[in-house]
Amino acid sequence: MNVLTLLLVLALGACSPQPLPPEEPLGSCTVSDGDTIRCGDERIRLLGIDAPELPGHCRTGRICAPGNPVASTESLNTVIAGRLGVRRFGKDRYGRTLAMVSADDRDLSCHQLAAGQAIYRSDWDNLSAIMRTCPDAIAAANAPSR
Repeated sequence: MNVLTLLLVLALGACSPQPLPPEEPLGSCTVSDGDTIRCGDERIRLLGIDAPELPGHCRTGRICAPGNPVASTESLNTVIAGRLGVRRFGKDRYGRTLAMVSADDRDLSCHQLAAGQAIYRSDWDNLSAIMRTCPDAIAAANAPSR
């Protein structure tokens, strides 16, 4: 293998995405709002999305996600059943677990995006996990017609 080929192989290897955390089973959960759930004592913030805030929750000076917070919460309620799984990425400043959560192998962040009930936030998407999982849902959520 010549030096140029070796450098190309090394560069391509460096560009491959990091593996996602392993998925673990998750017990029963309840929906707090369009991007947050509670599973026992654990509060989980869905990765890579921002959903409309419930009344009184959008602090002054903050730009909050557009849309209907009740519809967003209901949308999440419709899919949070069946076999749940979680991929944990750490904690946010409020102590919530940042995670990808799936219900019967359907990612909840992707569901909210595809349903038009949340916006994609690349700066909140650790390892570009949501971008890697459902780029079509992100494109649809960011389409000008919404």
